[in-house]
Amino acid sequence: MAQQRLPVIVGFGGVNSAGRASGHHAYKRLVHEALPTAERRRTLAALARLMGLADTADSERFILDHSLIRRVERNHFDVDAVPWNQRLGLQGEPAPLSFAMRRQQLPATVPPGWSVSPLSATHVAVQVEGTMDLLLPVTREFEVKAAGQLPTGFDPGTLYQSRNHPRGLQMMVYAASDALGSLGLEWEHIQQRVAADQISVYAGSAMGQLDNAGGGGMMKARYNGQRVTSKFCPLSMAEMPADFVNAYVLGSLGATGASLGACASFLYNLRHGIEDIRSGRARVAFIGASEAPVNPEVMEGYSAMGALASDKELRELDGLPPGTSPDHRRACRPFAENCGFTIAESAQMVVLFDDALALELGATVFGAATDVFVNADGYKKSISGPGVGNYITMAKAVAAARAMLGERAVREGGLVQAHGTGTPQNRVTESQILSATAGAFGIEQWPVAALKCYLGHSLGAASGDQLTATLGTWAHGIIPGITTIDTLAEDVCQQNLAFATAHREVEPAAQRYAIINSKGFGGNNASATMLSPAVTGKMLQARYSRQEWQQWQRANEAVRERQRDYDEAMTAGTIAPTYRFDHGVLGDGDVSIAEHEMQVGDYRIGLDLANPYGDMSGD
Repeated sequence: MAQQRLPVIVGFGGVNSAGRASGHHAYKRLVHEALPTAERRRTLAALARLMGLADTADSERFILDHSLIRRVERNHFDVDAVPWNQRLGLQGEPAPLSFAMRRQQLPATVPPGWSVSPLSATHVAVQVEGTMDLLLPVTREFEVKAAGQLPTGFDPGTLYQSRNHPRGLQMMVYAASDALGSLGLEWEHIQQRVAADQISVYAGSAMGQLDNAGGGGMMKARYNGQRVTSKFCPLSMAEMPADFVNAYVLGSLGATGASLGACASFLYNLRHGIEDIRSGRARVAFIGASEAPVNPEVMEGYSAMGALASDKELRELDGLPPGTSPDHRRACRPFAENCGFTIAESAQMVVLFDDALALELGATVFGAATDVFVNADGYKKSISGPGVGNYITMAKAVAAARAMLGERAVREGGLVQAHGTGTPQNRVTESQILSATAGAFGIEQWPVAALKCYLGHSLGAASGDQLTATLGTWAHGIIPGITTIDTLAEDVCQQNLAFATAHREVEPAAQRYAIINSKGFGGNNASATMLSPAVTGKMLQARYSRQEWQQWQRANEAVRERQRDYDEAMTAGTIAPTYRFDHGVLGDGDVSIAEHEMQVGDYRIGLDLANPYGDMSGD
């Protein structure tokens, strides 16, 4: 097989309920208790800045209590008084129903059974024969009260001119900017070294933007007596996170789009980026997802399926009397006795370079993303139920690691980031899949992490949460424990697996690979193979000369210094997200096409393309 380029992870950014992804801060919030004092203080300082708090000892408890999974806060909606419309049928007794109303409020088409007569220049009298159906605005208590929310006080829309953008797009702008800053390289410098059509952006949302500024507002505006704006429809589209990154952060002219695979969507897009890098179609790939589903309409949908953990079910699990508030911090309990998942919001973005570009620019190597395997379930009964496809993706992902690293490394140096939603069905099916896979490859004690116990389930962005946290484990040597549970459920398959309810320390240099697993409704199964920075470094040294490696090391010193400067500036709150509205917009006059090359603005794009079907072509 011809030599392929290695997709190297050189930057990452984003935000979820644990905080800012870059600098491993969100990861460090997960393992806060196990960190050295200095690291703990830095992470608290980063969270305090995000939340608009003073970094003092007095705010530590507030910071910890107002991050990760918790009771839904009122900036999302009031779980004790959710608005809805109750249907009523009114009838006058014994006389017809009658009332007065302003003339300008009369419907354009008078409903059947209405008799309208003038009362004054501004009002009319209405009599209704029979029954009049009404929708009465009322409130009700919401059954589900827990969610993984961005840290209290953090509003991404206030950091740039968000112009009523849906929350998911605001978060994507933040995530892309954070990933860009985490590179320690100037974007303009990268653009000078890489052709415009060799930069890819793949990002999306499993649900689309369904809050009031997007599809949610569009669908319910008329029902609530409001108008539909021109922004609702386009801003609700599921690929819009990629569009915003191209249009307002990077100014990219390369490949773009979003593949949707329900809760596996981030990995679907990672697959595109990996294939672009390996094939040489791209030298840089930005991979992301953004999901903002903490609103009553989306949560109602999942709750109606019985998928979310309700307060009633949590009380039953813990033996609490009716009316008692359960511990919302422990709402998500993967692989234990549980009752449903906890929905969450998150936006994550990672940056891939090919190995040659990474060495040329001195980029920091956080690891490598080498493969993503995607398989369906075949015929199904329930479209939302799990199936056999995840057996295939997991087996292939481990087989890919074995092919690169050998059997011993696969058996001794791995980690699996489980999908681990917190539903009874998931705990049984996924544990069986992981156990069978480990047994087949001779893995006796495969460490299993389940991060949704902290973060909740961010749907299409969930595997992005898993990926960026894995980078943190490789940097700091702590595998987050499943700390919201006391013990595993009896129906969880434990053979060959190492579940832990407490954080585990590991030697970063001994870590070899990780498998990121994701299972989505509809039979969307995806498993990714990632290589640790220690392994990636050895592979790079095998491909490049000693002199080239030493040149990279020297160049990387300056890059790491700029990365530290960026992290400190973010913690100090002196950097705003990159948002370039109406900046350098290109038009027809900026394009010129010649036989072998075209020019678009300052960018040259080659047109001498190879024939991939040379053996099939005629004269």
